[in-house]
Amino acid sequence: MDNLILSEIENNVLTITMNRFDKKNALNTIMYQKLCDAFKLAKSDASIHCVLIQGNEHCFCAGNDLADFLEHANDEEELAAFSFVKTLANFTKPIVAAVAGPAVGIGTTMLLHCDMVITTENAKFKLPFSQLGLCPEAASSVLLPLRVGHNKAFELLVLGQLFTGQQALNYGIANSCSDAEHLLSTAKQTAESIASLPADATQTSRKLMKQATQAQVLNAIETEGAEFSRLVKTDTCKKILASFFN
Repeated sequence: MDNLILSEIENNVLTITMNRFDKKNALNTIMYQKLCDAFKLAKSDASIHCVLIQGNEHCFCAGNDLADFLEHANDEEELAAFSFVKTLANFTKPIVAAVAGPAVGIGTTMLLHCDMVITTENAKFKLPFSQLGLCPEAASSVLLPLRVGHNKAFELLVLGQLFTGQQALNYGIANSCSDAEHLLSTAKQTAESIASLPADATQTSRKLMKQATQAQVLNAIETEGAEFSRLVKTDTCKKILASFFN
């Protein structure tokens, strides 16, 4: 399981590739821990000016690995997913994402912390929290309404309506919609373009753009985390999640 998250540094860009395609890149505890490690490295390494996170041209991330999630749901320690969300929220350098195929749950909410998102027509975004008896996470209860307004955010976060790459572009969640064949190369070029700029200037600009909402985002992560932890222990949620394995 050592190759579930791949990392490569080139041209001042750290490329993080989720590499569990047989499970549609469903994230388990080990993967979350490795993602945290990769972002912490990028934050501390002055030679890294930008991070690119991707799957491949067919798949980004199908959300949480439910079996792993249930195994750790009652742990006293903080769930690895929440550690990853906090790491993202506190990250200080530009993040680019390349999104194709499924982008479910955390596969969508992590994008709200990215600075540029390149997607494809075949991308399928979904936030099925209510359907699972859960609530939004990753500060999506704050960040998504800021992007799309309350009514549309309610539709996406509560009704869990599927939306496409083109719709993500229209909603302001994505910057551009590429064909699948050129997705990864386009995202790489975008990340390298950012990385080629003066690092202090880009990081300062990013910090200034985020300063108005940073405290709100960090507070939302804590509040959402508490509610999420409460809901996951309810009979309703347990029954819904158990149904996936029957």
